[in-house]
Amino acid sequence: MLLHDADLDDDLKAIAHKVESNERINFEEGVLLYEKAELPYLGILAHYIRQKRHENNVYFNRNFHIEPTNLCVYDCKFCSYSRLIKQKMEGWEYSMEDMLNIVKKYDDQPVTEVHIVGGVLPKYDVDFYATLFTAIRNHRPSLHIKGLTPVEYHYIFKKAKLDYASGMKLMKEAGLNSMPGGGAEIFHPEIREQIAKDKCTAEQWLQIHEEWHRLGMRSNATMLYGHIESYKHRVDHMEQLRQLQDRTAGFQTFIPLKFRNQDNQMSHIAEVSIIEDLRNYAISRIYLDNFDHIKAYWAMIGRSTAQLALNFGVDDIDGTLDDTTKIYSMAGSEEQHPAMSTQELVMFIKEVGYRPIERDTLYHVITDYHDFQFSEKIKSKYYNLPIIS
Repeated sequence: MLLHDADLDDDLKAIAHKVESNERINFEEGVLLYEKAELPYLGILAHYIRQKRHENNVYFNRNFHIEPTNLCVYDCKFCSYSRLIKQKMEGWEYSMEDMLNIVKKYDDQPVTEVHIVGGVLPKYDVDFYATLFTAIRNHRPSLHIKGLTPVEYHYIFKKAKLDYASGMKLMKEAGLNSMPGGGAEIFHPEIREQIAKDKCTAEQWLQIHEEWHRLGMRSNATMLYGHIESYKHRVDHMEQLRQLQDRTAGFQTFIPLKFRNQDNQMSHIAEVSIIEDLRNYAISRIYLDNFDHIKAYWAMIGRSTAQLALNFGVDDIDGTLDDTTKIYSMAGSEEQHPAMSTQELVMFIKEVGYRPIERDTLYHVITDYHDFQFSEKIKSKYYNLPIIS
């Protein structure tokens, strides 16, 4: 691989040897990758790991989002999505009926997951979400409910005077199937205090996931990168995730989330380049050796970058979404109305030489689209080309 490159730095060659030997790199080596490694080197290592684990497969699912509200009691500096309660006229608050109607809208469609996450408001308490999860489960038992981050759970459990273990058990009994990875931001208090000091701490975020994993359940993890953090803060974040995963094996997927600077309190900070995005995906794949999947959320980084990321350790690109999320479009992402049909996602993956695999939330294969052939009409719609008879 890279071991015979005479021009390669000795430290980077040693890391390449570890990767080829399936050995774990340490914290200092993780920082060194950020500081010294160039994109081609990182791409070779990350792609080696990705292909070894998943061959040419790229996973996606059929999903939609419910965002109960964008009003929030917290004031995160990086957030373009939320509005404070005093800004109520700029926000929305869905009722229980509103949310169930969104679910019912998909009754005749083969979606497999509803993703529920939004702002934090006192009216959305433990009883509200337990009732909502149960109602969705009763209406459509096969629909996987992936709901709420530790930021929301910490708030509603504290308000209800529930410890984390009891609270997560209650959510599981109500119908919750898995947890998304949001709210992690950057764990190190040096940064967290500056960008999100009001909400749950890193320790509380990790503890809630650990309690969920103890119930035999699965969750995802994220990291918000590209703002005021240093490389050491990124590696510290991944190290804490890696240590929890060693204990529980409950995480499925790691999703790096790019800081977008439109309409928030950190708009003065320039966004990092696509090169840095790809470097970050690659280092995530190399460092998080006990995570099965690395996801590039196409609605956040744009379709072209998501396709490129498949060569830098990424094996998952999320799902159809159906224009049901506003979190990143409000922050200035390339996708202002994020939606792709299953056919479009399959074409999107095949276009760059990979094998499209529709999965459920827990990565069971639903459909392998490797040999699926589209009609010329569908191809012309995807590529926006005229049909030649």
